[in-house]
Amino acid sequence: MEQQISMFEREVPQPLAARLRPETIDEIVGQQHLLGRGKVLRRIIEQDMVSSMIFWGPPGVGKTTLANVIANQTKSKFINFSAVTSGIKEIRAVMQQAEDNRRFGEKTIVFVDEIHRFNKAQQDAFLPFVEKGSIILIGATTENPSFEVNGALLSRCKVFVLRALSEEEITSLLRRALKSEKGFGEEKIEISEDVLRLIANFANGDARTALSTLEMAVLNGEYEDGSTKVSKETVEECTSRKSLLYDKNGEEHYNLISALHKSMRNSDPDAAVYWLARMLEAGEDPLYIARRVTRFASEDVGLADPRALELAVAAYQACHLIGMPECSVHLTQAVVYLSLAPKSNALYMAYETAKKDAIEQLSEPVPLHIRNAVTSLMGELGYGKGYQYAHDTDEKLTDMRCLPDSLQGREYYKPTNQGLEGRFADRLESIKKWKKEHSGN
Repeated sequence: MEQQISMFEREVPQPLAARLRPETIDEIVGQQHLLGRGKVLRRIIEQDMVSSMIFWGPPGVGKTTLANVIANQTKSKFINFSAVTSGIKEIRAVMQQAEDNRRFGEKTIVFVDEIHRFNKAQQDAFLPFVEKGSIILIGATTENPSFEVNGALLSRCKVFVLRALSEEEITSLLRRALKSEKGFGEEKIEISEDVLRLIANFANGDARTALSTLEMAVLNGEYEDGSTKVSKETVEECTSRKSLLYDKNGEEHYNLISALHKSMRNSDPDAAVYWLARMLEAGEDPLYIARRVTRFASEDVGLADPRALELAVAAYQACHLIGMPECSVHLTQAVVYLSLAPKSNALYMAYETAKKDAIEQLSEPVPLHIRNAVTSLMGELGYGKGYQYAHDTDEKLTDMRCLPDSLQGREYYKPTNQGLEGRFADRLESIKKWKKEHSGN
């Protein structure tokens, strides 16, 4: 009976992503900044000089794949360890095994998937063995290791940042899946380049998602006369994205972000939330939207509501920490807040006006009295001479000029009376009035 079960298990096909998992560096798609010819990580693997390291990157970019390549090419004993299912007891057992291997002159590489899921005590259990060289630790994490990995352990590991795959890299991977004997190479699959790019776009840099989507689309394709046809409609049904899918580098991408931006500027929260949903449900990167929302907070709200920037940055951090779909509500909060906030483009206009003068007068010297005299020679040349320290006055103000002579009297920041910026306008007016009354000229 046991033998029959084993035979049955062997007949169960692996998922496409597992069948196509690379076994050598050259089979890996993407990460050329680390694995290209002559790059540091490639040299480390090829020369079997692996030391403790952490792979940090979003899901589906090759963290576990790299660990498997190292397992295939290293002369060390390789132990695969999951942070999800293992505790202190399992860690100690593995460490004891590694210590025994060391006594026999054999290196042990321990790969810990999702190392950020380990608590401090569990991470501390690895530390002495890493320190004395009993193990080489390779961790994989989707979270920033600066926050999720103990400082002592992190300081003994080299961190390699893996990037989300580009649309072209994922499309190339999908083509390989269609041709490879491990994939669909022995089947006749009809699928257009546009549909492949649709899948790549939906995957949003995640190779595993792309391969799983392709596999699902093929399984649900129209089979006729020995051939399986995969249409756009098949992919849309499999991804529940339908016509929402769009090219993130194409015109519709920019049309939608423009619609969101202008809806917020026009103080229309309903339209803003709609355009936000259109982008997120089409597979747009939430971090891209969060960056644009953060820009809006200063460009279109600014000091009319200084909290707008704080909220936008908080939304970006939330998107980074938890991703989709959970972060959709954080972006909605930011978008609604910014839509309802008082509007001012005074900061944007201030910089744009100052930028024009800065470009045209790049050679204009800094006035001597606001230069820093860091050497005695600079002091002899007049650096800092005549500088007035505002904190020495009761008003915390002086009549000292800080613009170059050719720009005296120029006004870049012209506050509005919207929201809290009205207070800044009053404050600026009082400062200018005081300086005019106390001017030595």
